[in-house]
Amino acid sequence: MNRAQTAKTTLASVAELAGVSVPTVSKVINGRDDVAEPTRKRVRAALTRLDYESPVQRRVRSSAPAMVDLVFDGLNTSYSLAILMGITTLAAAENVEVVLSTVTPGKLKSTNHLEWSSRLADSGRTGLILVTSEITSEQLEAFARRHIPVVVIDPLNPPPSGYISVGATNWAGGKAAAEHLVELGHRRIAFVGGPDAAECSMARLHGYLAALRAHGIDVPDGYIVTGNFNRESGVRGGSALLSLENPPTAIFAGSDLIALGVLDEARRRGIRVPEDLSVVGFDGTELTEQSVPRLTSVSQPLQEMGRTALRSVLRLANGEELESLHVELATTLVVRDSTASPRCLKPARPRQAPPPGGPKKK
Repeated sequence: MNRAQTAKTTLASVAELAGVSVPTVSKVINGRDDVAEPTRKRVRAALTRLDYESPVQRRVRSSAPAMVDLVFDGLNTSYSLAILMGITTLAAAENVEVVLSTVTPGKLKSTNHLEWSSRLADSGRTGLILVTSEITSEQLEAFARRHIPVVVIDPLNPPPSGYISVGATNWAGGKAAAEHLVELGHRRIAFVGGPDAAECSMARLHGYLAALRAHGIDVPDGYIVTGNFNRESGVRGGSALLSLENPPTAIFAGSDLIALGVLDEARRRGIRVPEDLSVVGFDGTELTEQSVPRLTSVSQPLQEMGRTALRSVLRLANGEELESLHVELATTLVVRDSTASPRCLKPARPRQAPPPGGPKKK
């Protein structure tokens, strides 16, 4: 339904579809709380189905600055802050208001799609950007019916066909990390990644596997560990790998936070990095320069990913067509101090064996 059709939708037609009175529809639109919840849901569904836009909404859209909702599944990591910086910097330059919110990881997909889309439409939102979140087809379709473009950054699940996502070259980045370790001479290279369901984590894993296979290097049982994109998963994964009978000499971590957890566990065990163990992270956040040793990492252009997502939302809101539904920005391996050739330091000089018959007497 186009904008012309939307403007012709009346309160009476919404009321007829919902089976309620026109005043009841008006109460729901105006956020009054004296409407029973089942009735409110029925009216919301009718508003969405008829693509109704109130005069207030039309006035907001035509006169107010663009306003974009930005939703993170957590905002306590350098990864999230870098993306936020990219979005807010461009938003300030383009006179766009950004409304920031966070949700519990994994909970967003259970949000009622009709209520969510209606709430954003009623408040005059220009678009929605989601970061590392899961979203359902029903939710995306509800936003499309209300003409609210959605862009997902690093989606945990592949977005349905026809929707926009922004990410990095995760497969190529994973391959570059493993290639670096192979070139240093490592052959026992393990992987600690994020969730199995996370598309970006699986792409990094497959890039790692492709590099090892290209060099004829086998991956022993137990050398691939998955968890979450946090430090605790790095500690657990590092502990599992370093406890193996034949532990790795190098570990590729699926995020910088995971890599820091691996460093924590290595330090706890008295394992030196990079002398005894090489570690590579992924993201290229400021944590790489703050860690000890400084972390070799595959750098994502996180700020540019944020800017690209905002540009895409604004272009879609203006009725423009995008050149691509999925944008992948290039990653770069940045070598620092946490990787080296296996046993890069000279071994301690062995003690001389005593001569036959025991030590000579003075």
